[in-house]
Amino acid sequence: MQADIQQVADGIHVVHGSNTNWVILTEGNAVTLVDTGYPGDREQVLASLSAVGSSPGAVTAVLITHAHNDHIGSAEYLSRTYGTPVFAHEAEVPHARRDFLHQVTVGKVLRNAWRPGVVPWAVHTLRSGGTAHVPVTKPQPFPGEGPLDLPGRPVPVHTPGHTAGHCAFHLPDVGAVISGDGLVSGHPTSRVTGPQLLPVMFDHDRGGALASLDVFEALSGDVLLPGHGPVHRGSVREAAQRARERAA
Repeated sequence: MQADIQQVADGIHVVHGSNTNWVILTEGNAVTLVDTGYPGDREQVLASLSAVGSSPGAVTAVLITHAHNDHIGSAEYLSRTYGTPVFAHEAEVPHARRDFLHQVTVGKVLRNAWRPGVVPWAVHTLRSGGTAHVPVTKPQPFPGEGPLDLPGRPVPVHTPGHTAGHCAFHLPDVGAVISGDGLVSGHPTSRVTGPQLLPVMFDHDRGGALASLDVFEALSGDVLLPGHGPVHRGSVREAAQRARERAA
């Protein structure tokens, strides 16, 4: 399946893979890749880099919002094959190494199988490598606070809850926020569209996920680039408020 590539601003492309999005930030041929889809999305990831005029070898760094399999599927491949550094929040680094795993369990999925969309999502997840063992061997914490010295100059913003080290990336120069799974606009297991939290079963700490909506509210921007669902245009502050209302 070919990925859907959407340019949202100069040097910013969102790629809608098989249920998961990743973001390509470009400066000339150089690229920052934010998230990498499922392991089964690898050909789509590589094709998307080519489609924006770059290549896997030109990826300056992989940034991960969090270390679930549908977001780190090709991170280790890029690291081993091209020497690409992989960065995450310091609290997510051991998760990326798989020192532990904070991911929805098979048992919890089975207990929620009656909910609309859960069974098709689970089948897709299994086929795409969602339960594979795909640790990142040498993930690194962000080198400092503020904008990263990478294409797009993304600013890491800790938004724990979905996982302990979940991180969004603020792009203040263009008024955009890469929100990962901390604030999404849709999901195959959700019956609503628009700004929302993921269903409760996916969050490691639901209280933390709700609290992180305060962090999103404080970020300036009018374009939300979520880990799941379409690009959302409109105030990021209002998107976070809407997600809180829906969660209540």
